[in-house]
Amino acid sequence: MAKKALVVDSDFFFMEFLADLLEKRGYIVVKAQNGKDGISRMKEGAVDFLFLEIMLPKIDGRQLIRFARKRSDNIHFPIIAVSGYLVEQMDDLSRIGADYYIAKGAIEKMGDHVDKFLDKIEKQPLPGQEAKVILEPGEVYPRQSLAGLMDILSSTQAVTESAGIGIIVVDTDAKIIGANPSALDIVGRPAEDILNTSIIKIFPLQEKERLVYALKTVIKRDEQPKNIGFSINMDSRRIRTTVSALTVHEKKSGWVITIDDMTHDEDQGPIN
Repeated sequence: MAKKALVVDSDFFFMEFLADLLEKRGYIVVKAQNGKDGISRMKEGAVDFLFLEIMLPKIDGRQLIRFARKRSDNIHFPIIAVSGYLVEQMDDLSRIGADYYIAKGAIEKMGDHVDKFLDKIEKQPLPGQEAKVILEPGEVYPRQSLAGLMDILSSTQAVTESAGIGIIVVDTDAKIIGANPSALDIVGRPAEDILNTSIIKIFPLQEKERLVYALKTVIKRDEQPKNIGFSINMDSRRIRTTVSALTVHEKKSGWVITIDDMTHDEDQGPIN
């Protein structure tokens, strides 16, 4: 039986190049151009190999890898990061979680390199104890400007993850594309369970109407205020909720929802 490979890359031409190479070797290839669609493809059926770019829109490669591990119910299959941003993340590879890493180079130089790599993993799908194998198509050097940008992105992510209030990022189709640890603690579910899930399913059923109203209102609203706040009951707790429109390049691209457990504060009474 032909093996199935999922290729996830926002670069259409590289995705097609890699898919074509795999199909010529007899693979069934499923494609996605962002992490959110990658999760959808995985929900449609199991795959034998996952090839992905680390830096993906919607849901990034790290989250997609964690989802893949969770989804496979501990049946380990090879995950290969084929990334144009690999060299700038050399110090962070242990936290990314792929089995193999290939640095992207010029497509005309990648064909033989990837073919040789596939010859290897078809004989031994998973690496040995050394695991994080770096495979490069040639001499690739870190770009200082991109390395600086990666540092900024890492710092911004650290701030979000350290926030004492829950933050949930929702795409235009009302599906979750990000949630910080505080939000996961409040809803009581891991990220892998809620990514690419409708935000409406995360909130209690009795709060659906109020949440839908807030989502519709802030996405249409041009004047101030651009957010709506309200309190909901969730598992006998009082959760303060604020729904705001997410604006990227002056275009509304979804929502940011903050949630904060006010139960403990209410038990203590007002702060003087």
